Amino acid sequence: MNYTHLTREERYQIYALKKAGHTQSEIATVIDRSVSTISRELSRNRGTRGYRPKQVHNKAVERKAINVRAIDDATWQFAQEKLMLQ
Repeated sequence: MNYTHLTREERYQIYALKKAGHTQSEIATVIDRSVSTISRELSRNRGTRGYRPKQVHNKAVERKAINVRAIDDATWQFAQEKLMLQ
């Protein structure tokens, strides 16, 4: 079972499989994800025009960029100094 974030390709697979009439359980099996992951993905990202993988993925990338923790200069300098000692 894969526990990382869904990829763009997986989102397009979910879209195609759902459009072809597959159940969430079948989709989960095909892309090797849990049924709950597929369920959450579809319920959280369903808009007025349905599930749209391109927009969903772009929003996920934006959220990830916002939540990235930056290393401050003092910490970076400390790490570089320790690496030089080795």
